[in-house]
Amino acid sequence: MASSALAASPFLPSLPALNPSKQVSVRTSVRRLPVAASAAPSGAAAAARERRRFLERYGLNPNDYEDGKEEDPREERRRDRRGRRRSGRGEDAAEAVVALVKAVEPRETHKLLQVLGGKVRRRKLLSPKDRNVRPMMEVVRGAAFDILQSAGGSPASLRPGLWLDLYSSTGSVGIEAMSRGCSEAHFVEMGPWVISEVLKPNLECTGFLSVSHVHMLRVERFLANAEKSQGKYPSFDYISVTPPYLEVNYSTLLDQLARSPLVGKDCFILVEYPLKTDMAESCGNLIKIADRRFGRTNLLIYGPTWSEKKRRT
Repeated sequence: MASSALAASPFLPSLPALNPSKQVSVRTSVRRLPVAASAAPSGAAAAARERRRFLERYGLNPNDYEDGKEEDPREERRRDRRGRRRSGRGEDAAEAVVALVKAVEPRETHKLLQVLGGKVRRRKLLSPKDRNVRPMMEVVRGAAFDILQSAGGSPASLRPGLWLDLYSSTGSVGIEAMSRGCSEAHFVEMGPWVISEVLKPNLECTGFLSVSHVHMLRVERFLANAEKSQGKYPSFDYISVTPPYLEVNYSTLLDQLARSPLVGKDCFILVEYPLKTDMAESCGNLIKIADRRFGRTNLLIYGPTWSEKKRRT
């Protein structure tokens, strides 16, 4: 019965007739039979189980007749996603380590800046060697004060008043203002190291520390505090705005300045901004009196209406 069953099986090749009285060994060539994957429909899965039972019944190893299973594409995609997540976590961790190393690295200064005019003309100023702080270029600073002095009606010196230096970093703009005639300056800078190692030493070496006020906080917070507590800060005659280009929204910043009590009636506002930036024609009651380009940097100055007439004459 066994031999007839083997011969009639559709899964095995035809075998020679066997003598039931003799014990013989049967060798068959290994033939790989397709077996349905586990994700196949229920009918195919039942057929696969039936094949395995049939082969086991005649002492054959079902695994010898299975095709190499292909990996489920869904499992492959899941493994790829897990790998990408692990890789991403590794990159994030590496970036965090680099940032930490940079934070603890000692920063150095050099004296490449100088005061351009006034009482402490040619006095050297400290600035960081790294590029984390970008002071106003001297050519831009010189042009800005030439415009202000001309607009104020006194080409030889700056019209006296109070100066507010926003994003002050080295303090070179506010120091230039005091050297040329301003009586007092306020500096807003959020970097503790810059304040202690650059800004305050510059104020000391120029002799302006006693007439200077340093505010260590973000400019946006400083302006918000001034708006909430009117009378705490004076109104200023000059305001310089030299922010990191990619870290501010100029439209929002100028709107905040336009309604700020810090802006005096006859105030001048200097704004340094990058190319391809749309700037408003006015800031509150102040109008644009100058807009000049220096390479990749632009200098915009807002002032009272009367200053434009004086500058033209």
